Amino acid sequence: MFTKEELESGALKQVVARDENDNYLKKIIVDYTGEQLNPESGDVTTEMVIGVLAENFPEIVLSIAEENFVRGYEQGLTDSEHFLSVEKDDSRH
Repeated sequence: MFTKEELESGALKQVVARDENDNYLKKIIVDYTGEQLNPESGDVTTEMVIGVLAENFPEIVLSIAEENFVRGYEQGLTDSEHFLSVEKDDSRH
């Protein structure tokens, strides 16, 4: 997954790099995305791949989004608990 900084710096707009060492699945997904969207430049971006997957295989994109949400929520709870324990320790001194 991407960090907030990566998304803000255009990670979704990055062209998906292709080389001969790519695995078969990546080649299929990038080629399929290119065929479906036929971008003028010929470049396929991460955002394009996600859009095509969302349209053609929504259950996988939804599963990834749900997992990402749950992890973020859990991290928020952990951070909150840590902050509260630090604040409580500081008030005792």
